[in-house]
Amino acid sequence: MNDKVDLYIYENNLLDKGYKYICGCDEAGRGSLVGSVYCAAVILDPLNPIEGLNDSKQLTEKKREELYKEIKRKALAYKIVAIDNETIDKINILEASRLGMEKAVQGLSIKPDYILTDYMKLYNIKDIEYLALAHGDALSASIAAASILAKVERDHYLVELDKKYPEYHFKDNKGYATKSHKEALKKYGPCELHRTSYKPIKESNQLSLDI
Repeated sequence: MNDKVDLYIYENNLLDKGYKYICGCDEAGRGSLVGSVYCAAVILDPLNPIEGLNDSKQLTEKKREELYKEIKRKALAYKIVAIDNETIDKINILEASRLGMEKAVQGLSIKPDYILTDYMKLYNIKDIEYLALAHGDALSASIAAASILAKVERDHYLVELDKKYPEYHFKDNKGYATKSHKEALKKYGPCELHRTSYKPIKESNQLSLDI
């Protein structure tokens, strides 16, 4: 577990109150310039806890991969949803992330009776109580597990995109605005999967028009 925080506090308190199926939700890729945002919902098994859970950004790639497999193996239910770049550009990244989390919850094989999210309010799920926690992926085991599933699944997706668009180095930068990515945008312009509503892509498009 997290060395500083008992990540099962929220889950255990809810179990003590009589809730049975507690779902954690999170996303990965909100700040990326390319491709889908990935959202995950997870119901962990309180009788089969997973050691080492933490905010996915605080874990090494190797540890995330290990936990990704363990979460899939031990969770009572999980669902991962991708919301594509066209939808992100149409409704904005906040609403796309909300949509993805709601779809992930609704796609679970077990209906949760309580939801914990990483700061996201789920307006369109009316029949399940939820709590939106600031920095929830560092406070709740269920949210941390969701963050790992979303992050690893999205990383796998970017590795595949890199094979199609090697000039952008997606397997290394995961779509974020690194120096090499911005240089590639200046040289090649955006590809069909870049998020056209994002400022660096707008600037890249304008640059190509000016040229």
